Amino acid sequence: MRPAVLVFSGLDPSGGAGIAADIQAIAAQGAHALPIVTALTVQDHNRVFEVEPVDACLLRRQARVLAASCDIKVVKVGIPGNRANAEAIAAVILRLREDMPDLPLVLDPVLASGHGDLLARGDPLQVIAPLLALATVVVPNLPEARALAGARFPHLLVTGGHGGGPTVINRWQGEGESRDWAWPRLAGSFHGSGCTLAAAIAGRLALGEPVAQALQRAQAYCHGALAASFALGPGQRIPNRSAHFI
Repeated sequence: MRPAVLVFSGLDPSGGAGIAADIQAIAAQGAHALPIVTALTVQDHNRVFEVEPVDACLLRRQARVLAASCDIKVVKVGIPGNRANAEAIAAVILRLREDMPDLPLVLDPVLASGHGDLLARGDPLQVIAPLLALATVVVPNLPEARALAGARFPHLLVTGGHGGGPTVINRWQGEGESRDWAWPRLAGSFHGSGCTLAAAIAGRLALGEPVAQALQRAQAYCHGALAASFALGPGQRIPNRSAHFI
C-alpha cells in the first residue's frame, strides 16, 4: 500500500500554495495525500484578499471517515482558518494517537502570507495554539520563528529564506540533535515554498524515514522545485513540484 498523509490546509485558487501544493509535494515523495480543506480563500499568487473558514464539524466528519478506512502514517497541517478548526484538528490527532501514539504531526505555522496578509480569523498565534502543543515537527520561517520564541518542540526546522546573503541557512534542533543546512539563495520570490517543504517532510516521514533523513531529502526536493519554478504572471513564481529532485 502507499502510505497516506492526512492533510489539513486552505484552498488557494492560484494552485501555488495550500492544499494543491501539499498534494503535489506529498505525491512527489511517493506518498498519498488525504486532503481536507480548512478554508476557502480569495487570492492569487501574490496577495490574499479573503479567508472563509470551513465549518469545524465538517472537518471532523471528513477526518472520521478517512481514519476508519485509511492507514494514516502522518498528519500535516497548514492554515486551520480559525481557532474552532484548530481545536477540531487537534481532537482528530488526539483520537488517532489513541491507536498510534507516535503519529507525527508536521506543522507549517503560517501566521501570514509572504506579503503579510492574514490567513486566519483572530490572533494567528492563538489560532494555532492547540496544534503547537501536539506538533512533532514545526517548520517556521524566520519571522514565524521569532513569534514562536520560547516554545519547545520535539523537532524545529527554521528556514532562512527571509534572511540575506548568497546562502540560505536552515537550522534544525531536535531531540538531542542539531544541524544546519546551507543552500544557494535563488533569485526571485516564490509562492508556496513553505507548504512545499513541510508537505515533503510529511511525505518522507510517511515512508518511514528517520527525521534527519526526511529533513535532508525534503529540503533537497524543495530546493530543486524552486530552482525549476515557473511564472503565472508578474510577481512570485510557482515551485515545480511535479519533478523529482531528491
